[in-house]
Amino acid sequence: MTLRIVATGGTFDKHYDELAGELTFAETHLHAIVKRARITVATQIEVLPLLDSLDMGEADRQGVLGRCRAAAETSIVVIHGTDTMRETAHLLGAATDLTREGKRVVLTGAMVPYEVTGSDALFNLGFACAAAQIALPGIYVAMNAVLFSWDEVRKNRTIGRFEVDRAA
Repeated sequence: MTLRIVATGGTFDKHYDELAGELTFAETHLHAIVKRARITVATQIEVLPLLDSLDMGEADRQGVLGRCRAAAETSIVVIHGTDTMRETAHLLGAATDLTREGKRVVLTGAMVPYEVTGSDALFNLGFACAAAQIALPGIYVAMNAVLFSWDEVRKNRTIGRFEVDRAA
């Protein structure tokens, strides 16, 4: 089995620029994280343009869908910014061909960048990788040890975590 990990950016991959005092993008942390987490399943890492999810447009989301469709692997993890993760999950969930093809696509991210002490990035990636291997075919969001269906999740900005969307 091979696991495909698609990086799109988000807080997960932000770097702290000490000179500017800002969080910016340079290159993905995924190679180092996979090594540090000792993920032993074969992985293919694909890096799309790294963006804050608030800067993602429809073309960027369609690009994620295209990469998931083109992937030979059936286990796919998408690293994504948390602010619009739900929107991308909904686009992927509406693409019923992914599930029909037996693909398990798990979106994950981080509330705190990998480089920053106390980050949830390492754990969330490991959890998402496990979920992508054992979940039934479908589209999921994996955050902080909870696996959500794409159509029943929302980010609660007040408490800073994902939860079941009761309105779904």
